[in-house]
Amino acid sequence: MIEAKEIMSILPHAYPFLLVDRILEIEPGKRIVGIKNVTYNEPFFPGHFPGQPIMPGVLIVEAMAQTAGLLAFQSMPENKNQKRPVFFLGMDNVRFRKPVIPGDQLRLELEVTRQRQSIWGFKGKALVDGKLVAEAELLAMMGEEK
Repeated sequence: MIEAKEIMSILPHAYPFLLVDRILEIEPGKRIVGIKNVTYNEPFFPGHFPGQPIMPGVLIVEAMAQTAGLLAFQSMPENKNQKRPVFFLGMDNVRFRKPVIPGDQLRLELEVTRQRQSIWGFKGKALVDGKLVAEAELLAMMGEEK
């Protein structure tokens, strides 16, 4: 398990844009399972939408991308003790199935579909209470050390 403090030491993201709270499972080079606790005090809810808060779909995909970045980073032992960004290059076959609302807990499941040099491909899904709320295929690149 990877807790929030370690996640913040790996990813270059910070509040309010860090969208992964915990890693539950990780198999380096293969798969990862992360959690995002969705709370009413998220900075996007007052404007999306007033009176009926819904987590923006692009942020669900970003949470998947950040979780994938953690998998890529943890899969390359030579990256330990380096803070390298993982850049989101593209997404395909993105589908949103159900709205995500305050009080939900997103379970972010990603698996590696390809890895060649610094380019990574992932297939991801986001679930709430075991039900699929979003899915996407993601492409990312490991950047240079900051």
